[in-house]
Amino acid sequence: MARKNKLGITESPTLAEAEERISKKKAAELFESGVLDTVAAGTFASLQVIHRYLFDEIYDFAGEIRTVNLSKGNFRFAPVMYLEAALQNIEKMPQTTFEEIVEKYVEMNIAHPFREGNGRSTRIWLDCILKKELGKVVDWSLVDKEDYLLAMERSPIKDIEIKYLLKNALADDIHSRTLYMKGIDHSYYYEGYTTYKTEELQGKTPST
Repeated sequence: MARKNKLGITESPTLAEAEERISKKKAAELFESGVLDTVAAGTFASLQVIHRYLFDEIYDFAGEIRTVNLSKGNFRFAPVMYLEAALQNIEKMPQTTFEEIVEKYVEMNIAHPFREGNGRSTRIWLDCILKKELGKVVDWSLVDKEDYLLAMERSPIKDIEIKYLLKNALADDIHSRTLYMKGIDHSYYYEGYTTYKTEELQGKTPST
């Protein structure tokens, strides 16, 4: 049974396909429109803008703080009752060095503020901070899926692995459309979405 959605889709595989197609196209538009250059990098409000832009055509909860507790494997993300306080604390975290930025990213991942689409939204959010503060972005195609997932799983205890992985994948070409589109594809690949290439969805109207 598929998650409740605006598309009226009842089967999970069909919803996953539609979600990938629509939200990848929206991710491309997010870059093309210049919206990412207008958000206040590192704020929760900017993450909400990104999440809403990606998923508004699919879910009612796009950009909204979740109202249910979430877990992955044995790890429980921030409990709902503490979530807003956690987000306020994360927003106050410094972001002037690479280490500080990744620490902030790790904490936002632990908060996991949305029902769905946290990883995909937060990786774009991370790049916005890196771009503003350091003039860098992550070339996600250089970050191995299994290495990344394991490093993120361990990051609440020890963030040295994720810092190492991301530092070795930093790129200077912060305005590169190709790098961004390739990064979206890789970001979705981490979550198991591999049917569409972001570049190929440009100019196509999503259907339901």
